[in-house]
Amino acid sequence: MHVRHLVLSSSFFSLSLILHSPLLQKAYMAQRLLLRRFLTSIISRKPPRGRWAPLTSRALQTPQCSPGDLTVKPSQARSLYTTRACTTTFNIQDGPDFQDRVVNSETPVVVDFHAQWCGPCKILGPRLEKVVAKQHGKVVMAKVDIDDHTDLAIEYEVSAVPTVLAIKNGDVVDKFVGVKDEDQLEAFLKKLIG
Repeated sequence: MHVRHLVLSSSFFSLSLILHSPLLQKAYMAQRLLLRRFLTSIISRKPPRGRWAPLTSRALQTPQCSPGDLTVKPSQARSLYTTRACTTTFNIQDGPDFQDRVVNSETPVVVDFHAQWCGPCKILGPRLEKVVAKQHGKVVMAKVDIDDHTDLAIEYEVSAVPTVLAIKNGDVVDKFVGVKDEDQLEAFLKKLIG
């Protein structure tokens, strides 16, 4: 029990050291990125053929019956159409998703780099979502968890959280770090919208 406490204390000390040193933060994020890429390469390997049965069009068919007939006949397979929901806030899933929904967006985007363990992020996130929602689609908000997307955090030089970027036409036009009140956030968004 004494040894376990010592190990936990030293882990906490090393984590707090990483959080307060920008150089160590970048090294930590780079290490996480390499680990994520390695694990992704292992997980994304294709299974051998025949291991899983392919989805047949019969699975997409729905039974049809006529009013006077008691027999059930399968109908032609239905087409499934999907559309992107019109929301003002969304979570980034991966690098290509970020490229598609943020960099290539015609609408200005506010990108909130946050972490689950970050107290100030839990204060800023809902406040920023509320202010973005008031803009009625003139700006959207992308949420990026730096622990899940270390590569994006490194690419955009995020050294502390919360960091918020304003991106317009694929370019970072403004940035702030830390918690802001609603009036400051509204001014930040108005400057982005122009």
